[in-house]
Amino acid sequence: MSDKPLDGKVMVVTGASRGIGYCTALQLAEKGAHIIAVARTVGGLEDLDDAIKNIGGNTTLVPLDVKDGDGIDRLGAAIYERWSKLDGFVGNGGMLGPTTPLAHVKPKEWDDVMAVNVTANWRMIRSFDPILRQADAARVLLVSSGAAWKCKPYWGPYSISKAAVEALAKTYAEETRQTKILVNALNPGATRTAMRAKAMPGENPDDLPSAASAASVIVGAMLPDYTDSGKLIDIPDNKTYDLLPGYQ
Repeated sequence: MSDKPLDGKVMVVTGASRGIGYCTALQLAEKGAHIIAVARTVGGLEDLDDAIKNIGGNTTLVPLDVKDGDGIDRLGAAIYERWSKLDGFVGNGGMLGPTTPLAHVKPKEWDDVMAVNVTANWRMIRSFDPILRQADAARVLLVSSGAAWKCKPYWGPYSISKAAVEALAKTYAEETRQTKILVNALNPGATRTAMRAKAMPGENPDDLPSAASAASVIVGAMLPDYTDSGKLIDIPDNKTYDLLPGYQ
């Protein structure tokens, strides 16, 4: 395979200003993709832009709060106008939300987690579906979490949102079976990120795998020669499972 298997490809990465999203965007650019980098943090996006330029790549920066559904629709329209297709979408943007008993979660906290972790990914799919269908080998990957099925106490909004993310990925995978779009989800496991540090403040981050290592697995699933769809790529187990296998 060429060292630039994504040359000429256009891919959207959300949550691209830091952590797994930043590393994924950079590694996809190394493979030749033009990256449309989405995040709220302008400084982080500019750092990514510099890093991608340093390796000879190209990026389009999109400072956007993914709760802005109209902004997502405008993004889809802009991609169509410029490129007429989209080759990949990595739905990495997410938030932890409150870690507290379900009965103590405030309605706005609940709504914010669902808006960022679930609704934004659905809005992206809604906006991008027509242009993904124009690509020769479109790839969609939504970042999930082991929390989706572990359902630990006090992690309710996050766990429930990630379970919904997997249902979203499974549904879209089934709806695109007869197309060139492949749709999967990924559980990165414990990873050295700012979100992990917030969730586990007593943990030594040096004991955790880097965001770059998780990104390398994501990038593998975005390549044209990747053939699975409707799967959960589980990094901690080093296995790939059917999404929601009880509902086949």
